[in-house]
Amino acid sequence: MGVLPVEERRVLTAKLDEMRRKALEDPESFWDEHARALEWYKIWDKVLDDGEKPFYRWFVGGRINASYNALDRHVKTWRKNKVALIWEGEDGSVKKYSYRDLYVEVNRVAALLKNFGVKKGDRVALYLPMIPELPIFMLAAARIGAPFTVIFSGFSSDSLAKRLNDSGAKLLVTADGFWRRGRVVRLKDIADKSLEQALSVESVLVVRHAGVDVAMQEGRDYWYHEALEGIGRNTYVEPERLDSNHPLFILYTSGTTGTPKGIYHSTGGYLVWVYWTLKWAFNPNDEDIWWCTADIGWITGHSYVVFGPLLHGLTTLMYEGAPDYPAPDRWWSIIERHGVTVFYTSPTAIRMFMRYGSHWVEKHDLSSLRILGSVGEPINPEAWEWYFKVVGKGRCPIIDTWWQTETGGFMISPAAGIELVPLKPGSATLPLPGVDADVVDDNGNPAKPGVQGYLVIKRPWPGMLLGVWGDPERYVKTYWGRFDGYYFPGDYAMKDEDGYFWILGRADEVLKVAAHRIGTMELESALVEHPAVSEAAVVGKPDPVKGEVPVAFVVLKEGFSPSVKLEEELSNHVAEVIGPIARPAAIIFVKKLPKTRSGKIMRRVLKALVRGEASLGDLSTIEDPSAVDEVKAALRIA
Repeated sequence: MGVLPVEERRVLTAKLDEMRRKALEDPESFWDEHARALEWYKIWDKVLDDGEKPFYRWFVGGRINASYNALDRHVKTWRKNKVALIWEGEDGSVKKYSYRDLYVEVNRVAALLKNFGVKKGDRVALYLPMIPELPIFMLAAARIGAPFTVIFSGFSSDSLAKRLNDSGAKLLVTADGFWRRGRVVRLKDIADKSLEQALSVESVLVVRHAGVDVAMQEGRDYWYHEALEGIGRNTYVEPERLDSNHPLFILYTSGTTGTPKGIYHSTGGYLVWVYWTLKWAFNPNDEDIWWCTADIGWITGHSYVVFGPLLHGLTTLMYEGAPDYPAPDRWWSIIERHGVTVFYTSPTAIRMFMRYGSHWVEKHDLSSLRILGSVGEPINPEAWEWYFKVVGKGRCPIIDTWWQTETGGFMISPAAGIELVPLKPGSATLPLPGVDADVVDDNGNPAKPGVQGYLVIKRPWPGMLLGVWGDPERYVKTYWGRFDGYYFPGDYAMKDEDGYFWILGRADEVLKVAAHRIGTMELESALVEHPAVSEAAVVGKPDPVKGEVPVAFVVLKEGFSPSVKLEEELSNHVAEVIGPIARPAAIIFVKKLPKTRSGKIMRRVLKALVRGEASLGDLSTIEDPSAVDEVKAALRIA
């Protein structure tokens, strides 16, 4: 199985094994060599500065620009007329941008940002749907050294306001609305509500996309197309020669508290990492039409819709709408019409299409596909087999990738386009070069093969986060506090006898709902905000389509009684405060929650009860055993 002849892959496998060895034995020499695949204004003085662990810094003293590496260097070559971006709207409209077209638009928008007073170091917030203006603004902000924060267009006004305030964004870019399942989502209205709380935003640029009327506040709000008038196509903005560790972007991810963490990445190390991880895992070529289905509001979209593909000079595809609208074959139709060769999506989507049936896939000619990928959560073997046989027709290897917002790019992944390595359905296989991963027990000692433990990364890598925006203590405590000297991503894992890694889910209080990370504390905080709620506890329940869904246990205040109406009200409240993706799958009303004698809610017991596990574990510390019977009874009724 694979895309290269067996003998050629055998040679490449040996080469990759040698790279793994060199990257661990002499990481500084290895990355000194590999970082030169990009264009730097100034080569670094030091590959890795580990003088203030765990605040590692890569390619210290180097100067680089992300926009230049994604666009300018290609425009100087034959690729200037190559299609860089294919965009398809939910209504079927298609736009194509060559590398030259993107270069022109990014320079114009960079000039526009400067006209609005955005300077190097100022933050720009992008609350946009999946439209071409989103990557254009990302690249324009990167060009002038303004760290950007992309905020998922499915988030509520409260969620948006929190991110605007935490980042201190000076400028917000949004749209009038976008299309979802044939209806317009009025994005500007949501943004307006958030701006009642956001203190740092001085100006708002509004992209006209859905064509709906919106309120425009004079002196603050400006139509993007009007503001762009007068900035010619020959405009050139010199890329800022940025320090390698200048922040490229801030991306907020859920944590174990109610406050999202602003993960921020460097420019140099991040670009090197996404370039090489894409190369190793997928081995792309100049003929590829690359489609990563992720929303750019998440890290997968940053790394493998925008930066990774453009660094390689690929053609990257974006789609605005729902995957099964107006019919369950929308994605397969897109692959056929655009000749997609590399398709990278989530297990949640795969399971949804499995439910619809293989006949929707078989209506279309997918012979252009040469390689498939999976991202966002562990893929179950049944979904892997369906994906391989039905979508890939048994000839496309599946690149099952493990990584997260904090890592910047792939960490554990097959290199099936290169290696002669057997794939195991459900395993992310082996660490990529430069990733020193292991599975350890509670004491940080290596776990035996076949035994569940904690996934750890034992040394720094170029794509790693710089920290948590404005909160260095949280960075140290969250990622480096569990095992001394090891980065702890918060996942359970197991290694088998062959050294293959099997990711087994979250070890902290973070749910993976349809590949989106949602902190249980965020959900609980939203519920407790409601005047009827005294206490709340949220746990995850396995779901055949979404992977995991939130189940909320709620204790009501005096004077309030459980009802279907109140359940709907609480569910809508969560969706309004956090966003529709956070809506609980079930709300269970109880009079008391199982707690320890110190008052801590025993979520592991709730999780075991929700999942129907035979053993509830050690209950010796429980304050009131009758609380367990209360939950059992409530679950039977529900």
